[in-house]
Amino acid sequence: MLPIFRAPELQSLLTGADHVDVKTTQAGVTLRQFVAGAMGRQPGWVRLLFRLRMVLARLLRLRDPEIPSGPPLRPEEIPFTVGGKVGFFTVAAAGEGRCIVLQAADTHLTGYLAVIAEPLSAGGNRFQVTTIVRYHHWTGPLYFNVIRPFHHIVVQSMVNAGARGPRG
Repeated sequence: MLPIFRAPELQSLLTGADHVDVKTTQAGVTLRQFVAGAMGRQPGWVRLLFRLRMVLARLLRLRDPEIPSGPPLRPEEIPFTVGGKVGFFTVAAAGEGRCIVLQAADTHLTGYLAVIAEPLSAGGNRFQVTTIVRYHHWTGPLYFNVIRPFHHIVVQSMVNAGARGPRG
């Protein structure tokens, strides 16, 4: 059984979800280092995809079409308190060293990005990065199906960056 199905923080989110996908990796970094690495990197091609996303968001009259950017995150800057901010996400649930659930909500859908760390006997952690999406409006599935192929590429890139840890 995947750890996401055992994580109490995810149980209510998984029930009735419209979309769930999981990406897994192993790395010799902590949860904080993984999240800082995953969220603190925006290569040019990702910024281009977000600019294209802004066009789609404006066409669908979504509430928050712009994605904030800033300097790379440091592990100690990752909040593990509900309501804390990580980029454009809000911390919905967290357990230090074990998991963090980030939420981004708009009129069309609510998306969750959950990272669960499982210690490995040989050291390091196995990370499961889960995307959970709930549609609110007819524009939710329309929007998500347009971005879905890019979503998988972006999240896999985030997983790869997270496994490398934060930039120095």
